[in-house]
Amino acid sequence: MTRRKICVVTGTRAEYGLLYWLMKEIDQDPELELIVAVTGMHLSPEFGSTYQQIEKDGFSIHEKIEILLSSDTAVSITKSIGLGVIGFGEMFDRLKPDLLVILGDRYEIMAAAQAAIISRIPIAHLHGGETTEGAFDEAIRHSITKMSHIHFTAAEPYRRRVIQLGENPSLVFNYGAPGIENINRLKLMDRKSLEDSIGFQFGTLNFLVTYHPVTLDRNGPGGAMGQLLLALDQFPEARIIFTKPNSDTDGRIITALIDEYCERHPTRTKSFISMGQLRYLSAIQYSHVVIGNSSSGIIEVPALKKATVNIGDRQLGRLRSASVIDCSEDQESIVSSIRYAMSEKFQNELDSVEHIYGDGQTSLKIKEVLKTVNLDGILKKSFYDYPLH
Repeated sequence: MTRRKICVVTGTRAEYGLLYWLMKEIDQDPELELIVAVTGMHLSPEFGSTYQQIEKDGFSIHEKIEILLSSDTAVSITKSIGLGVIGFGEMFDRLKPDLLVILGDRYEIMAAAQAAIISRIPIAHLHGGETTEGAFDEAIRHSITKMSHIHFTAAEPYRRRVIQLGENPSLVFNYGAPGIENINRLKLMDRKSLEDSIGFQFGTLNFLVTYHPVTLDRNGPGGAMGQLLLALDQFPEARIIFTKPNSDTDGRIITALIDEYCERHPTRTKSFISMGQLRYLSAIQYSHVVIGNSSSGIIEVPALKKATVNIGDRQLGRLRSASVIDCSEDQESIVSSIRYAMSEKFQNELDSVEHIYGDGQTSLKIKEVLKTVNLDGILKKSFYDYPLH
C-alpha cells in the first residue's frame, strides 16, 4: 500500500511548537509518510538556529529552504517571499507530496502556499478565519485560506468566517487551537528546574513580555516599544522575561530596545531569542502578568489562568477571554492596565475564567482527516455562497 505523503512546513519556533504533536501523530502513523520542510527563522543563527531543536525532537528534516536576508526592511521581506516561492516550487517538484500542511499567517507560509497551488498540491491550513487588524498577517491569512482546500480552525466563529470566504463547509473543521493541546500534554517545568534552565530567578512579582511589530503601523514600532519600557519602569520590583520578536518588518528595532533595557537592569531582566515551547509555557505559569501583543496572550495564557495585558491593535478582532485586558500603546494606559491585572479582585477571578479555544485534543482529529479525506478532484474548488441574513 502506498503511504500518503504529508509535507509539514514550519518557519518559526512558535509555529513549530504548535505543530509538534500533529507532526508526531503523522510520523507515527504507518499509513502516512511525514515530510518536514524548514525555512525562515529556523535556519538563522540570529534567531537561534531552531531547526536543531526539531532534529533533537527526533524528526528528520527533508528540506531546508533559505529565505532570510540580513535585513528587516519591507524590500528584504518581499525578497524573502520571492526566494521562498522559488525554493518551495523546486522542493514540491522533487518530493511530490500528496498534501501540504501549513499553519497561520506568516509571509514564508504564504510563499509555500503559492508554490503549492501552482504545483497542484492540496493544502490543509490551520488557524484560518481569525482577524488581526493591526498586521498584514490579516490579509496573508485570508489569502492562504482561499489557496487552501482543507481547513482546521481554532473556534466556531472562525469556522463560520472561513465558510463565509467561500470554502466548502464539509472541509472546514473546528478542532480548537493546538496551543491548548500543548498545555495539556506537556509536563510543565517546576519553578526551580525552570530557573536553573534559563539562568533567571523569579521574584515576588514577575512579568513575561512579548511585543512584535504592528506591521500596518506606518509610525514603526520604536515609539510603542519605548512607551512599554517606560511603563515597566513603574514596577521596579518586577522581574521581567522578554522574548524577542519574529523576523518581521522593523523587528530589529524592538530587539535593540530590549537589549538596551536589559543592559540597564541586568539584575531583574533577561531576554531570549527562543525559549522553546516548554520553557515558554512554564514561564507563563510563574508570571503574574503576560504583557505585549502576541497571540499567545490571547490563546494560551487564559488556559493557564493568567492575566494578559494586550497592547495596541495587533490582535484586534481576535476572540478573547475575560482574563485579557486591552489597552492602547501609551505609558499611562499600559501602567493602569498592569495595575488592574495585578489587583486582588482581578487575580481572584482568574481561576473561573473560561478559555475559548477548544478542549486541547486537536492533533489526532486533524491527522485522521488528513489520512482519510478524499483528495480526488479536491483541487477544483467551487465557491460556496454563504447564506446572507
